[in-house]
Parts: sequence; structure tokens; C-alpha cells
Amino acid sequence: MPNALALTIRIVVIAVGLWVATLIVPGIEVESPTTASGIGTLLGVALIFGIVNAVLKPLIKVVGCAFYVLTLGLISLVVNALLFLLVGAIADGVGLPFEVSGFWAAFFGAIVVGVISFVLHVAIPDRYDER
Repeated sequence: MPNALALTIRIVVIAVGLWVATLIVPGIEVESPTTASGIGTLLGVALIFGIVNAVLKPLIKVVGCAFYVLTLGLISLVVNALLFLLVGAIADGVGLPFEVSGFWAAFFGAIVVGVISFVLHVAIPDRYDER
């Protein structure tokens, strides 16, 4: 089980990916009046993003295993986009000013967050010694 530091780093990495997505993908926006509230929004959305991916993604992979094999894994791009849309809807539902304006914004946003998260996880070690 990951320790608190590792979970915190994962959430911050996802938040950075979400921030980059808001900068380069039209249709993904954080509408916060201050920088501090924008950072809080991104951290909250990153937490939602992590929970949605941890709970739903494995279930979808098991149920849709045949589609993953049939499409050589390309269906995962669509699944990630739909999960990104769901994260946007949940964030809106809990009052976070995070907006994903459509499927294509979610599609490219999920790719950006995935690439940024991968790069940062390579740069930042995932395991820490507890001595």
C-alpha cells in the first residue's frame, strides 16, 4: 500500500498534468478568480481523477476486454476520454470550477494528462524508503 507521501506526489503530478491540459487544450478550463483557488481546484480535480481511474478503469477493462483485444488497445483512448468527461461532470457536481466542454477536449486532455503524468513519474521516483 502506498504511503501518504507517494499518494500526495501522485495527486500533485496529476494536478500538473491537468494544469498543462488547461493551457494547451481548448475546451478545458479552470475558472478560478485567484491562483490559490485555481491550485486548490486542480488538486481537487486530480483527487477525483485518481479515484475515478482507480475504481472504474479496471472494471471497464475487465468488462470490455474483447474490445481492447479487437481494437488492439485503441479503445483505451475513447475510454480515457469518457472517464475525463466523467471527472469534469463530477467536479462540476461538487462545485469545482473545472470545465470540459466536449468529447474532443476530453480526448486530447486525457492524452496530455497521460503524457505529462508519465514524464513526471519517470522523473520523480515512485517509491520511498521509510527509514
